Amino acid sequence: MLDLAGQVHAWAEEGREFAVATVVAVGGSAPRPPGAALAVAGDGTALGSVSGGCVEGAVYDLCTQALQDGGTVVERFGYSDEDAFAVGLTCGGTIDVMVTPVTAGHCVEKAALSAAAAGEPVALARVVRGPGGLLGRALLVRPDGSREGGLGGDPGLDRTAVAEARALLDGGRTGTIELSEDGSHCPGGLTLLVESAVPPPRMIVFGAIDFAAAVVRMGKFLGYHVTVCDARPVFATRARFPEADEIVVDWPDRYLGGTQTDGRTVLCVLTHDAKFDVPLLKEALRLPVAYIGAMGSRRTHRDRERRLREEGVSARDLTRLRSPIGLDLGARTPEETAVSIAAEIVAARHGGTGAPLTGSDRPIHAPARTTQPQPA
Repeated sequence: MLDLAGQVHAWAEEGREFAVATVVAVGGSAPRPPGAALAVAGDGTALGSVSGGCVEGAVYDLCTQALQDGGTVVERFGYSDEDAFAVGLTCGGTIDVMVTPVTAGHCVEKAALSAAAAGEPVALARVVRGPGGLLGRALLVRPDGSREGGLGGDPGLDRTAVAEARALLDGGRTGTIELSEDGSHCPGGLTLLVESAVPPPRMIVFGAIDFAAAVVRMGKFLGYHVTVCDARPVFATRARFPEADEIVVDWPDRYLGGTQTDGRTVLCVLTHDAKFDVPLLKEALRLPVAYIGAMGSRRTHRDRERRLREEGVSARDLTRLRSPIGLDLGARTPEETAVSIAAEIVAARHGGTGAPLTGSDRPIHAPARTTQPQPA
């Protein structure tokens, strides 16, 4: 639900009633992860997707029905061997979809949508499997532990749900939690889906070169908040990087040491100049960020590694450095190189190999991780 917050919140502000179908569980080669959503307004307008197209029509019908009868339902969709034209996932996986009407009485869901649309970090925990009386119950959780709503039943359930939701929210993750009805960590009683909405992850591009302009565009396309940093004011200008969210004129290592990063942050070092690269990468490799890539030839990379070892960087830390940056696509132009870098970032995020799908028996859609750093 929260992945559509910006658009669906506007419906709530206008007083429109709508229903939201949310993927709450996946199996096999499912196309979209838990948290993916399709919203349908009373006038028939639809936003989002739960399957990339396979079962959207059937889910749309469930949403319109939910708006009529006001009930929350969970439906499973899978592949039909008997009838290729039956409603199902042609990819062969399964998805469980919870459909919830959001009407005047759904204050918790509306509060979560409002917070997420405003860019505030918030988690929404909902019962997606369990006793009928609890199905669809919602709890909003903020980073400080404050909450709105409740899941009903034993007070211990809300306490445990708040603690688990805060942990997922802290990492910007969406996932499911198996609990008992009293809140103890005993699977089998009920399942919560916790959706986290957090500000977009950061991409910091060091080196205000032509390749950087293409990487900035690709970073924005992927949903990152993109900063360009260079010590040379003549190159680090708004005219050269109109799509960047921030342009910083500073020595790269100094800026990195003083700015905020987290486990979703991506660092692209494009300067390929030792006087910038070495102190910057020494600083970067001590940070728990998601990705560190550095541009340069293999010869430059070997020299860079030697210098970093002389600066005391351990062999273990050096294994985190992706250099030369990007996947082997045969890229030549700045735009092609940006695609290569973006492909490596996506592969690193989801555990992909970067190998062609043709001729491989590896699942196209790997099982969704509960740690989903999602660019918003």
